[in-house]
Amino acid sequence: MANSRNPQLNNVSSRVENILHEQIQKDDHLVLGLSGGVDSVVLLSILVPLSLKLRFKLTAFHVNHGISPNSNEWEKFCLDLCSKNSIPTETAKLKIRKLSGTSLEANARDARYQEFKNIKADYVILAQHLDDQAETLLLQMLRGAGVKGLGAMPVVRNQMPKIGEQALDTGPQILRPLLKVSRSEIEDYAQNYKLSWITDESNNNVSFDRNYLRHKIFPLLERKFPAYRTTFLRTSQHMAETSCLLDDLAKFDSEECLVSNQIQIKKLQKLSFSRAKNLLRYDLSQRGATLPSTAKLEDMLRQLLSSRLDTKLHITFGDTEVRSFKGSIYVGKISILPNKEWKFIWKGEKKLEITEKGDSVRFVREKGKGINLQKLKEGPIIIRSRLGGERMRPDCNRPRRSLKNLFQEALFPQWERESLPLLFSGENLVWVPGIGVDCAFQAGVSDPGLIVSWHPISD
Repeated sequence: MANSRNPQLNNVSSRVENILHEQIQKDDHLVLGLSGGVDSVVLLSILVPLSLKLRFKLTAFHVNHGISPNSNEWEKFCLDLCSKNSIPTETAKLKIRKLSGTSLEANARDARYQEFKNIKADYVILAQHLDDQAETLLLQMLRGAGVKGLGAMPVVRNQMPKIGEQALDTGPQILRPLLKVSRSEIEDYAQNYKLSWITDESNNNVSFDRNYLRHKIFPLLERKFPAYRTTFLRTSQHMAETSCLLDDLAKFDSEECLVSNQIQIKKLQKLSFSRAKNLLRYDLSQRGATLPSTAKLEDMLRQLLSSRLDTKLHITFGDTEVRSFKGSIYVGKISILPNKEWKFIWKGEKKLEITEKGDSVRFVREKGKGINLQKLKEGPIIIRSRLGGERMRPDCNRPRRSLKNLFQEALFPQWERESLPLLFSGENLVWVPGIGVDCAFQAGVSDPGLIVSWHPISD
């Protein structure tokens, strides 16, 4: 692509290059989210020569939301544009529906980011810019967002959090190299290089919140406060820093308040209300829960703080449930128990999906540990739900006991007992999550062993 003699235009390209130089490594795979609009088209024109200079792999990804009657034409435009620049391209066709209590715009965005999570790459590159950042910040303020929400969009972020100390498969990182470049600079760049792009007719529809700000509110701000974009950016950076400090505080409090990865109510009660709320919000976020409103979070916290050791709370919001049991707080996805008994036969797989529940059971072979594999061969290996009346002997120094008594002794939460997968060899109960392996099936030091683990849907 042609080089410009305009220093301002060259500055746009150099700012993108500087950010890439800081973030990426040689041979990284970058996938550009290409809508076909002026922002992503400009970013494509900058990334193509940079891919040769910085030696990274560049591909494009177009999401066809199917909302506009022109959606298929936009998809073809993107495919043709990438073909001209010899850039491999993938597309995804979606069917976006407006759900009760949500906007079509928000649903489309959530669906788009879900597609980004599934991309196999090091980075997904998005063309969001300085004006987008200003719009995001003001929208978050109008929605009453907290400190984290007011941090708006970072230049780079992981797409999914951690649950406890276990790192999840996060997918590619999101990278926004145009975040300090204004919309007018991008449009000037496109016109200078005589680039072609598509225009989404919905961008003029002021019934969408973001468009209303763009067309009605920001022109007024521009007249009185021409530097509002950079001011808003600075504010979002301050909020992002504050959010990091609050997370650091929550991590510190977690070390004091968590036992066996569960918040202890007695320890939570020793914190100030604000500090306890910060810890609870952080814990929910780390476990992948959709955060409740501030009012819901505060009400939930008050119930937890006022509860006694024998109090059994059950609070739900979205797809998440919070329970208290024996002074501990349990967070997980809302359980959907099957209406009927379920049973699977293990045939040696490393992972067995329990489709009725969304859980999985995993198997690792290790000599001298877990279940004696030789004894398992005596009958079919069955994974099934609890029916009642099961008995086992996990401690060889104690008699055989009912599974109910073993659960009670282990202080197993009542709601989890019915959802556990049980492993049988023929009619013999061999393994129960959280209880262990029956004495008769335990592997000796020299025996071929099998370690079995249960992974609920919330993991």
